[in-house]
Amino acid sequence: MAHKKGQGSVKNGRDSVSKRLGVKKFGSQAVIAGNIIIRQRGTKFLPGRNVGLGRDYTIFALVDGTVRFDRNGRRVNVDASAVATASAS
Repeated sequence: MAHKKGQGSVKNGRDSVSKRLGVKKFGSQAVIAGNIIIRQRGTKFLPGRNVGLGRDYTIFALVDGTVRFDRNGRRVNVDASAVATASAS
């Protein structure tokens, strides 16, 4: 005879692990080369000067400096620090 399962099994007991997306370094914060500035899905934020765009649309710093947002906060730049430019030349 067919029976219903007993209590304890649930159909919707699954949940995905959160992806920790969002802005990691805010405007005028200091970053070093390689620091992740934003983790995102798609290009909500666009890369500007001294900033790279990863395969998963992660925006990261290419040089040491300070984060700066422009274009109504939608484009991310890194202004190279004076110490980094002096030591490079």
